[in-house]
Formats: sequence, C-alpha cells, structure tokens
Amino acid sequence: MKKVLLVLLAALAMQAPAVHANSLIAAGPTAKIAKSSIASSPDGEWNKLSFSGGPNVEVWTRDGDNLNKVSFFGGVAAGMPIYREANKKKAPLPKVDGAMLLPDIPLLLESTYRARFQVNRMAIDSQDVTTAGGRQAIRFTYSYVRDEDGVERKGEAIGTMVDKKLYLVTYEAPSIYYFGKDLEAYHKIVDSLKF
Repeated sequence: MKKVLLVLLAALAMQAPAVHANSLIAAGPTAKIAKSSIASSPDGEWNKLSFSGGPNVEVWTRDGDNLNKVSFFGGVAAGMPIYREANKKKAPLPKVDGAMLLPDIPLLLESTYRARFQVNRMAIDSQDVTTAGGRQAIRFTYSYVRDEDGVERKGEAIGTMVDKKLYLVTYEAPSIYYFGKDLEAYHKIVDSLKF
C-alpha cells in the first residue's frame, strides 16, 4: 500500500505546475535593477517577483502584484516595447522612440496599457518635470480600471531618457487603502534612484 501511495504522490508531483520563486529585496542599496544601470535604496523589504513581463522589467511587491507593485523598466531601447508582446501581428504594442520627449513617456505608458491590458478607462492625472538620479525626468500620476476586475487603480511614475533608452519606475495599487499604504516607501525608492 505504501508503494502505491508513493507512486501516486510522485506522479502528482510531476504533474504539478512549476512554482515561480520570488526573491527578497532587503532594505539598503540594490543595483542592476531590471538588468540595467538602475540602482536604488529601498527603506524596507520588498519581494521581487520571478515573472516580469519583459526582458527589461523587474517587479517588486509587498502584498502581491494585484495589491501593490513597483515596476522598473530599465534601459528599454528604441524600437522596443516596454512589455513583451504576446502577439506582434495581431496586438502590437507601442515602441520606445529614441527621440522621445519627457511628455511622451506618460502617453507611451497609457497606450501600452490600453493595448496590453485592455484598459478602456485610463487618465493621466498630473505631469511635472523634475529630476531623478541627477537627470531631468517627468513625474506623473494616473488612474485606470482593468475590464477584467473593475478595480480602480492609481499610479505614480517617474521616467527619463538616457542615451536614447527609456528608464521608467511605476507604483500602482488599488485606490482604496493599498495606494496610500506604500506610497511613501515608493517615494524613498524614487528619491534614491541612480541611472
């Protein structure tokens, strides 16, 4: 009986889907974020998700990516989308333009969300030119609702162009409770950014 049980357990284990292993980002200096020159010093722990959505994307969360997340887009080259394209022919994503101006960055994010996540309701709520990592950058806020769940989410982002490559850091969470919960922690990440 034990042999039969062991064989069944082994068979079930082989059929189980692979589990994505997340890793802990400790407080303090963190370099080479999103396989790029981005560095930051978070003031607390975050979980780095093993899936990212693209080769130049890294996602950190505290409570799960549907509840709060910081996404780093590191050095996305001209001619490339910020996320991996699921279907280049039927659903192409907008591409980074090496000559993009700072006000083009929020528009790129909005058009990407509309195409990739089927977001019909999205608004860029504010835009301000600022500095990040010693470079001129744009800080903007936005809100959107995904059709799949109807949850209103708020976001804040900062982006810049360095050597014709896009560097963008976004923070997103449901507008009720979660957005405000870790907003200050996101600001500490942004305040310590280096490119």
